[in-house]
Amino acid sequence: MAENTSNRERLDPAIWKIASVAILGSFLSQLDATVVNVSLSSLAAELRSSLTVIQWVTSGYLLALALMLPLNGWLVDRIGARRLYLWCFSAFTLSSVLCGMAWSAHSLIAFRVLQGMSGGLMAPMAQMMLARAAGRHLARVMGYAALPVLLGPLLGPVIAGAILRYASWRWLFFVNLPVGLLAIVLAVLFLPDDREERTPRDLDVRGLALLSPGLVLFLYGADHIAEREGIVLFLIAIALFAVFVRVSRAMGDRALIDLRLFKGKVFRASTITQFLSNGISFSAQMLIPFFLIRACGRSPAAAGWMLAPLGLGMLCSYPSMGALTQRFGIRRVSTGGALLAFAGTLPFLYLAEHGLVLPVLAAALFFRGMGMGAIGIPSISAAYAAVPKRDLPMAATSLNIVQRLGGPTMTTVCATFLAWRLRATGDMLPGTSSRAFTEAFAVLCMLHALQVVSALKLPLSLEKNVKAEEIPELVEAVSE
Repeated sequence: MAENTSNRERLDPAIWKIASVAILGSFLSQLDATVVNVSLSSLAAELRSSLTVIQWVTSGYLLALALMLPLNGWLVDRIGARRLYLWCFSAFTLSSVLCGMAWSAHSLIAFRVLQGMSGGLMAPMAQMMLARAAGRHLARVMGYAALPVLLGPLLGPVIAGAILRYASWRWLFFVNLPVGLLAIVLAVLFLPDDREERTPRDLDVRGLALLSPGLVLFLYGADHIAEREGIVLFLIAIALFAVFVRVSRAMGDRALIDLRLFKGKVFRASTITQFLSNGISFSAQMLIPFFLIRACGRSPAAAGWMLAPLGLGMLCSYPSMGALTQRFGIRRVSTGGALLAFAGTLPFLYLAEHGLVLPVLAAALFFRGMGMGAIGIPSISAAYAAVPKRDLPMAATSLNIVQRLGGPTMTTVCATFLAWRLRATGDMLPGTSSRAFTEAFAVLCMLHALQVVSALKLPLSLEKNVKAEEIPELVEAVSE
């Protein structure tokens, strides 16, 4: 009996091969985004452009990514996951080379848009391939698979600094070429042929015409919410989403996004948890550095180093997610992580009121990172285990869309509130507006409290959540 249990817990080497392909894709996209983000000022100088124009190197990529994301489920059903992943990675690598060959700021922006169109499909594809291969072991596999992805934001500034110091800015993009070629070779060798699993369906043109522009306008409007144009575009996006929901409900499984997935309590709770997790993460990435620079008078470089404990905390928690989830269950691990992240955010109320204390800041960031790292993997695993295997492409697309909306939504809420409170203080000098930051961190703590409530609605374990008719499909997913 013990031997049979051990055999069931031992992962098939094929799972790790598929994971290696997914890891390379996620790592490359994370590294590329980080390298470019920290190099915008250098790119503006090299290409003789203003910072207002060159920031579209990042914004254009994100908007193109949002534009393509809704097509993921339909494309997987149409041409298969393996073939689509090869096309996406090839296009991403080729567009990276084109970015390195750009002759002006506008040509670089155009090539980054092409890069975003292929990169927009890579994240949900990576999650979907892992979910198909790992089955009930998804939390365990993703715990290890997420480590290289976390290294992207940590290594990005180091690599960007070395390239800009010793080589041309063009190597910011050329560096993707060897990694991309390696990933393409591994994809050819390791990804299973899934042509028989394809279920081609007609493209929901109306849904695409509503959702893709809605996502783009939502992201752009949220980023410019302080301007009249941003508010108008944001409201148009909300209207497009409302019409999309109405049309999709009428179309059922023929819709671009099957909204019936959200009728399942587990999938709905997991999606809400991911929405809040992404929103809280992006909000804190805006609030905490701004607090260190604005209220504490630290330089941007110093603030960057002060944030290192956050990444270290996440690196400590991610590898143990599989074992913890297996022992304590999805709900307990996610709720424990949400409570730990909440506890790690409370000290910022003290810091904003009484001034910066480095040991308190380091401890708060470390425990906050550990908590945030314990929420994502269990909730994603619960979402994918709650749907039949045939619905995984649609589930991956839906989850990623909702997750990506969390960032700009929550960041807009926190940024708008902070700006309002800073204006109310009437004094904009460093160290004199800590009360505004205290209240902004209080809003962030309230978002954390909502995340705790959401995590409590997750299932106790994957096995108890799986319906009887879904067990054969999950067994098949594990055995492939």
